[in-house]
Amino acid sequence: MARDFYVDALGFEVRSDVGSALFIAAGGYHHHIAVNTWGTAGAGPRAAALGLGQVNIDLPSDDDVAAVRQRLSDRGISARHDGAVLRVDDPWGTLIQVGVEQS
Repeated sequence: MARDFYVDALGFEVRSDVGSALFIAAGGYHHHIAVNTWGTAGAGPRAAALGLGQVNIDLPSDDDVAAVRQRLSDRGISARHDGAVLRVDDPWGTLIQVGVEQS
C-alpha cells in the first residue's frame, strides 16, 4: 500500500526496499522518506497522536503538481486543489500538501 501511494501515485522513486521498510526519494537522492512496511498491511488510518501529521512536498513547477494530481485521479484517490496547493491524505491519515517550490 505504501508503494502504491508514495511511488505510483505521488511519483517518488524506490531507492531501497528491504522488505520491512521502503526508502523513497526524488531526483536520485539516497532517500527522502522511509516507510515502515512491516506489519502495516491493512492497518488503516493511524491514531492522531502517532506518526507524522503533515508532509509538505515542493515541486519545481505547476506542471509537476498537475502530473501528481492526474496520477491521483487516475487511481481514484480524492485530492483537493485550491489553485496553489494540492492536498491529499495518505492511506494512514497523513495530510500531504504538494505545491510549487517558492524561491
